[in-house]
Amino acid sequence: MKRRPPKRRGAVAVEFACVAPVLLAIVVGMIELTRVYEVQNVLETAAREGARFAALDRTGMLQEGQTANAKLASDVKSFLATAGMPSDDVTVSVVSAADTSQTFDLDDPANDLKLFQVQVSVPYSAISYTPVAQESDYALTSAITFRNGRAVLSQ
Repeated sequence: MKRRPPKRRGAVAVEFACVAPVLLAIVVGMIELTRVYEVQNVLETAAREGARFAALDRTGMLQEGQTANAKLASDVKSFLATAGMPSDDVTVSVVSAADTSQTFDLDDPANDLKLFQVQVSVPYSAISYTPVAQESDYALTSAITFRNGRAVLSQ
């Protein structure tokens, strides 16, 4: 008499039920890490483009009554908005490279050829695809140091 193998009905479903949450957590985690990496790269590019503006001859680039610092912040926020980041949550500051607690005035002639730093930050909760608890929130930041020099645009 031949013995029948034991019945394994439903074993695959039980195994999948055990493995699926882990697999799903890994996939969602990788998506979030990819988003953080992408946002960090965009923040660095935005800071660099903002600082690059300060190195240009700004003649004719500013609206009446607009400061170079305000234009730089506006341009960085616009750049980030095109990348899908909410500009209301973005913080842009221009500070002295020697003392980052001091605001740096790009228009002040006394600051010509001095080093400054553009700092850009956005809270993780503003860019995350998943909900973030307030106590777990942190800021993604980028900073770049440039010289406040004015290169004349060639025509």
